[in-house]
Amino acid sequence: MESARVLTVPNLISFARLLGVPLFLYLFLATDAWGWAVVILAVGGLSDWVDGFAARKLHQVSRLGELLDPAADRLYILATIFAFTVKGVLPWAFTIALLIREVVLGLCLLILRRYGYGPLPVHYVGKTATFILLMAFPIMLLAKETDWLHTVVYTSGWALAWWGIVLYWVAGLFYVVQVGGLVREARQERVSS
Repeated sequence: MESARVLTVPNLISFARLLGVPLFLYLFLATDAWGWAVVILAVGGLSDWVDGFAARKLHQVSRLGELLDPAADRLYILATIFAFTVKGVLPWAFTIALLIREVVLGLCLLILRRYGYGPLPVHYVGKTATFILLMAFPIMLLAKETDWLHTVVYTSGWALAWWGIVLYWVAGLFYVVQVGGLVREARQERVSS
C-alpha cells in the first residue's frame, strides 16, 4: 500500500543519496580526493538498492519515494558522466549514448504529461542497469588510482559499463513502448467519446 508520508527511512536514504551528488562532484572536480569520490559513488550505488529494500521490508513505500529514487539515480548518473567526461575517464561516444537515452525518456515524460499521465513505474531492467552503471563508475575510477591491478580493474569497470548501457537502453525502449501504448489508448478514448 502506498503512503503519503515524507519522513520514512527509504526517503531519508534517498535524500542522503541526493546530497551525495554535489559532494561527489566537489571531491572529483575541485580536489584530488578521487579515493573519496570512489567511496561516495559506491555508497550511492549500493544505497540505490537499500532504499527500495527498506521501503518493501518496512512497508514504507510512498509516492515521494517512487519519485525521489529515480531522480537520485538520474542525478548520480548525469553527474558522474559529466565529471568523468570532463576528466577524460569516459569517452564522448559513451557519454552521448547515455545522454541521448535521457533525452528520449525526458520527451516521453512530456508526452505522458500531455495526455494526463504521471511518470511510469521504474522497470526492473532499468533498476538493474542503473545499479550496474553505478557500480561500473567507481570501478572505472578506481582503475585510475591502482597501478598493480589496473588492467583487471579497468577491464572489469568497462565490462560493467557496457553491460549497464545496453540494459539502460533496453529499459528505455520498454518505456517508449509503454508510452506508445498509453498514447494510443488515450487517442482511442478521445475518438470514441
